[in-house]
Amino acid sequence: MDRNERLTLAQAALQRAAGLARDAEDAARSTHFRDKAAPLAAAGTAWAEIARSHAALAAVLPETEPTDG
Repeated sequence: MDRNERLTLAQAALQRAAGLARDAEDAARSTHFRDKAAPLAAAGTAWAEIARSHAALAAVLPETEPTDG
């Protein structure tokens, strides 16, 4: 897996984490779904850690050479 692929995976994981954070915030403000806020926040935290891991791996990989074609 090259650097660009790792960065793409990091971005996708970050977007997932952000979506879960929004869902957790909405659940926390709801009287009917408040019990779902903590699990959503935990899932968002896990996806944020996955994003950090992919970004850290990308940081140590050499820059991806552009391909002709």
